[in-house]
Amino acid sequence: MKQLLLVLIVTLLLAQANEGTQCWGSSGKCRQTCKETEVFYILCQDGNKCCVNPKYVPAQLHKEN
Repeated sequence: MKQLLLVLIVTLLLAQANEGTQCWGSSGKCRQTCKETEVFYILCQDGNKCCVNPKYVPAQLHKEN
């Protein structure tokens, strides 16, 4: 039973690690591709895109022309 609990904990920790590191304060995640509900704003230190919810991006940058 303890082994099953250990496997479950390790699996959950690995799943969180795959979500990407945080960027743009703690409002964004570093990923290779952003979700449909996110926008690419800056690059992360590892070269991935910093995917941020548009409400956290300054208004000038996502203004429609």
